Amino acid sequence: MPASPIRKLVPFAEQAKSEGVHVYHLNIGQPDIQTPKIALDAVKNNTLEVLAYSRSEGSEAYRIKLAEYYKKHEIEVSENDIIITTGGSEALLFTIGSIMDPEDEVIIPEPFYANYNGFSAAQGVHVVPVVSELDSNFALPSIEAFEALITKKTKAILICNPGNPTGYLYSQEEIYQLTKLVKKYDLFLIADEVYREFTYDGEKHHSIMSIKGLEQHAIMIDSVSKRYSMCGARIGCLVTKNKEVYKTALKFAQARLSPPTYAQIASEAALSTPSSYFKSVIDEYVERRDILIEELQKIKGVKVAKPKGAFYCIVELPVRDADAFAQWLLEKFRVQNQTIMIAPAAGFYATKGLGQNQVRIAYVLKKEDLIASVNILKKGLEAYTN
Repeated sequence: MPASPIRKLVPFAEQAKSEGVHVYHLNIGQPDIQTPKIALDAVKNNTLEVLAYSRSEGSEAYRIKLAEYYKKHEIEVSENDIIITTGGSEALLFTIGSIMDPEDEVIIPEPFYANYNGFSAAQGVHVVPVVSELDSNFALPSIEAFEALITKKTKAILICNPGNPTGYLYSQEEIYQLTKLVKKYDLFLIADEVYREFTYDGEKHHSIMSIKGLEQHAIMIDSVSKRYSMCGARIGCLVTKNKEVYKTALKFAQARLSPPTYAQIASEAALSTPSSYFKSVIDEYVERRDILIEELQKIKGVKVAKPKGAFYCIVELPVRDADAFAQWLLEKFRVQNQTIMIAPAAGFYATKGLGQNQVRIAYVLKKEDLIASVNILKKGLEAYTN
């Protein structure tokens, strides 16, 4: 199993904190946005006397309400197309286990969410990367580049839309191109759509589940973690109209018994969150993004791609080894007894040697903290490169 590039530096951060150093966490997508009160109250005010198992596919009431939520986003599914999982992570594990055997291959545009490596490794599946470029803002690679990688072992293409770690939002045309490709070669198209709500600059999210004719190929992964700032709830779902995939994934769900009951109660309640909540959250993230990009672009030797969605960006630094630099920041560098924690980007690539001078930054902190963090990064780079 590969180590998480997001979490492997935690011991150094904890050591710094134990010495009284304030650490700004730019390394992990843990929003500081308040969880909707309606979700927290649903648990606090609950009168359950027995905390029992739920159904393996998740609470029927929650799945019905979730299907109604999807309809508002032009995704026509029923509760019988949804399996509730312990986070989007488990949905991905169930998906890979259901449609692939050991030694099979999944093609993923890189850089990609680092745990895709881990989920695949756990099932003996090989990740086949297709490179997207910072200079093109991490747009979808050419279809010819995908086609060149397809073999008899290829079972699926996996995308994250909007993207983690790039913040790239795939256009409708790019989704259509992938649709034609997976139908041509009879592959699955898996879309991790957990950041659906977070799109900027008037751009629209295009779900694979809303495309006619893709029903037997499409598998959507979703989660409440980012949408409602409920990372600790560990509730996600697998959505597909392919009944063979559904029945197989349900066996995995039965083997782990059921998703957590209280967290489903909170997640069901969260679906009643007013749309005004998302408007204010998106406005906040746009401000944070713009401030972060503006400040980063002032640093000599730094390149950054502008995100269209989610709340991450990939930043190229004037260093050879971002892993060593990130560790040095935590161990050695302080500005007024403060430092930053960043995620080295090499772990978001499958191709060896790529991303070694890049980091992922999550702009999940308030604006003042982002400005302070970029100031620390700037001074850290000056000291490190000297």
